[in-house]
Amino acid sequence: MDSLKALAAQFGIADLFGRGFLSVLLTFLTAWVFTWRFIPGVRDFALQVGWADQPNARRLNKEPLPNAGGLAIFTGFLLGVVVAWALRPIVIEGVNIQVLAILLGGAVLVLVGFIDDQYGLTPAFRLGVQALSALLLIVNGLRIDLNAIPFLPALPAALNEPLSFVVTLLWVVGLTNAVNLMDGVDGVVGGVGFVVSMVLLATAAQFADRAAAVVLLAGLAGAALGYLRHNFNPSRIIMGDAGAYLFGYTLAAVSLLGTLKVSAGASLLVPLIVLALPLFDTTQVVIGRLARGIRNPLGHPDKTHIHHRVLARTASARRTAVILWGVALLCGVLGMLAQGVRLPVILATVLVILLCLWFVTYRRVRAHEEETGGVPSSPGRSG
Repeated sequence: MDSLKALAAQFGIADLFGRGFLSVLLTFLTAWVFTWRFIPGVRDFALQVGWADQPNARRLNKEPLPNAGGLAIFTGFLLGVVVAWALRPIVIEGVNIQVLAILLGGAVLVLVGFIDDQYGLTPAFRLGVQALSALLLIVNGLRIDLNAIPFLPALPAALNEPLSFVVTLLWVVGLTNAVNLMDGVDGVVGGVGFVVSMVLLATAAQFADRAAAVVLLAGLAGAALGYLRHNFNPSRIIMGDAGAYLFGYTLAAVSLLGTLKVSAGASLLVPLIVLALPLFDTTQVVIGRLARGIRNPLGHPDKTHIHHRVLARTASARRTAVILWGVALLCGVLGMLAQGVRLPVILATVLVILLCLWFVTYRRVRAHEEETGGVPSSPGRSG
């Protein structure tokens, strides 16, 4: 028993049978199972009321594809966090207002994203709501302190405060849009969101004062996995802007909550590494569109994203998703190494991620084969 507890301690688990670890595990399982089981009902209802992406020249789906998956993801995520809160309120007692700010900001963006999915909103309106959601975090103490980054010179308070405000705003809004712009091929965002959430969770678990971040990430990872069971090609539902906004905003916010701070200086570097894939994708797309003379790069969709380029080479949505999951996992490993996470923890995290992804994708492929009698799936979704 002592050896088992010592092994658990290597992974940041102070008490293997305590309410802390069990609440995190139950949060993950609750979000996973609820989202998995809830989505079929959401899908049926969405088809009845017309919440679906219709086939067009830019999309590969040949029939209406329900786009209300983000609602199920948010519900599963929120339910998981509530379960953890009920089991062990002290876990997030010290940062209640910040956790509530993250949940409120996420809820607002899910609502706006869902409305945009169904009726369409202007880019300026969406950007404005994203900025307000980021401001909600900032006024509640969630911000990037530039003076805490060791490779930057110390700034006077009169300069540090406004610059930190701007950088935090750009970080939250930028990552929210970066994740949304990656959502163009079945399974990509769901899988990348799961990988990043699990990596950040494992890293946060190494520090005793990161319990709130661990709970939020466990709920987000579980919801992503439950969604992926229905979204791996051929997708039966997509998350839409509602789900993509939730992933981008929550991951950005949780990094500000202190997920990766072993010292203040590590607060920005590690998330940049772990989230390198969506950030790089958005950067190269925006630069490319600006170079082509497009004045509003976020309002003119094209097929220059990384997932489009990979899909063009592989001609398979499944292979495209798996490749990008692998890239995200590699970035995650590099981020964990930069944080100084122990090698056994890194290996265990990678193993758990791979097993979970294998399980849900295997179940999805088997279910599709049973539904179609082995008929090959379509290449994938594009948007």
